[in-house]
Amino acid sequence: MNYLAHGIRYLDNPWFLAGTATPDWLSVADRKVRMRERLVRPHLDSDDEQLQAYAAGVLQHLHDDQWFHESVAFYEITSEVAECFRKLPDQDDGFLPGSLGHITTELLLDRMLMEQFPEAIDRYYQVISGLPASEVQKYTNIMAAKQTDQLAKFINIFSEIQFLRDYLDSRQLLRRLNQVLRRVKLQPLPDGAENTLHSAWEIIVQRGWDLLPPEKYPFDEKLFHNTH
Repeated sequence: MNYLAHGIRYLDNPWFLAGTATPDWLSVADRKVRMRERLVRPHLDSDDEQLQAYAAGVLQHLHDDQWFHESVAFYEITSEVAECFRKLPDQDDGFLPGSLGHITTELLLDRMLMEQFPEAIDRYYQVISGLPASEVQKYTNIMAAKQTDQLAKFINIFSEIQFLRDYLDSRQLLRRLNQVLRRVKLQPLPDGAENTLHSAWEIIVQRGWDLLPPEKYPFDEKLFHNTH
């Protein structure tokens, strides 16, 4: 899952929402810092209610990633999306369609949620922007094995740039996807790959909700006025 899929159910719980985003924030801001369940879980009993909610959000992220990545739907859909990328010509040994299928599926799932619930992304950024990034970093350092001084800065950039909105445009999505690929040392996609992303998007349009089954992902669409 990506940011919005992790957080869309918790827009009324700011510190929980921040917790759902933190593992992904750290993957960009400070990759040496990881959130581990054994270190996070004790803080569910903290006297600090904000820290409690934050820890619970981190654990929700870890729980959701586990079932999501192990699901049959994720295997099937990422395989279909990977097949779209295999059709691109002239790729070298640094080109890994399987990894592309994984990453692209998660980004396009966020796009699906934004298109179906346009109010959600506005509320998401409004809530995140209202939290003190320094406090999020402080809570992270309380429960992480290694300390970070980079997280608060990245959260402020995340709130300002609001790059999740770029997933709604194929050209901007390609740019953001290539940023992710460079960060994980994979070959970026060529400029003409928008058609491939469109083919991948058609798969998500047809099967995206298979990735979020109600028994694993209870979601009340009535939270938003514009439902489909």
